[in-house]
Amino acid sequence: MKIAVIGSTMMDVVAYTDAMPAPGETRAMQDFHVACGGKGANQAVAAAKCGAEVLMVTKTGDDIFGARARENFAHFGIDMDYVMTAENTPNGVASIIVDNSSQNRILINKGANDCLTPDDVEQAAPALKQCDMIVLQMEVPLATVYAAIELGRKYDIDVLLNPAPANPDLDISKLAGCAFVMPNETELSLMTGMPVNSQAEIEAAAKKLLAMGVKKVIVTMGHQGSLLVTADTVQVVPTMKVDAVDTTGAGDSYIGCFAANYAKDGDIPGAMQMASAYAALGVTKKGTQEAYGTAQEFADFLKQHNIG
Repeated sequence: MKIAVIGSTMMDVVAYTDAMPAPGETRAMQDFHVACGGKGANQAVAAAKCGAEVLMVTKTGDDIFGARARENFAHFGIDMDYVMTAENTPNGVASIIVDNSSQNRILINKGANDCLTPDDVEQAAPALKQCDMIVLQMEVPLATVYAAIELGRKYDIDVLLNPAPANPDLDISKLAGCAFVMPNETELSLMTGMPVNSQAEIEAAAKKLLAMGVKKVIVTMGHQGSLLVTADTVQVVPTMKVDAVDTTGAGDSYIGCFAANYAKDGDIPGAMQMASAYAALGVTKKGTQEAYGTAQEFADFLKQHNIG
């Protein structure tokens, strides 16, 4: 089965420090690196590492970061027929600071990602129609996200939307028909205008999305695990306890692994369990895509923890 990821490609410029700088303060870095990132690209690479066949629809810059991003897609065997280059435009860049508690703060410049249009989605339609799932995020224009959702509905393709980064302009009514909407608690609260301070409140907010036409909601809740809410099901899948080094990109690894496993057999709780484990493995190392486990590393990790 084939997964299409329509979304962002970034280059991550990552600084590690013992503590976040206070306003006006300069601190020394403990480590520094530049790596391929972006929510869309992260999810595509995670799905590919988990064994899925992946088509990427994205815009990269015509600079050295864009060239590196394209080389990275090729390295992971991702279908690049619709990895396009925006002329006279830099690649998207994320500036990330990670402290010793593994928390992070991120600033982004969308760059070429803002050039991905509904017309690009329509251009990719012949290839998208051959896919079993479309995975979306919101580091590209909302009009492009809406166009991809509509294309999925038109051709009866499951659509998974990760509404991140949170955008107050998101029109929930346009999400009707999405097979999955997968927010974290903060994103769920912003989407619905409802509190999410307890599991009961999270369930209530998720059910508001169901009432708007979303088929299934999966809320990622950090150390509390993930929560599946459907018209007739509420189920918590616990997370795994590990010594986290860097949580950057953990949500993306969860989504990529979930999509890859769900595409195999349609087992939602099973895919959630695999995704939780895969994200746990990733946070034990620094970085995003480079921290995501290979198929063999993940198999060893599952065996070590008696999963599967």
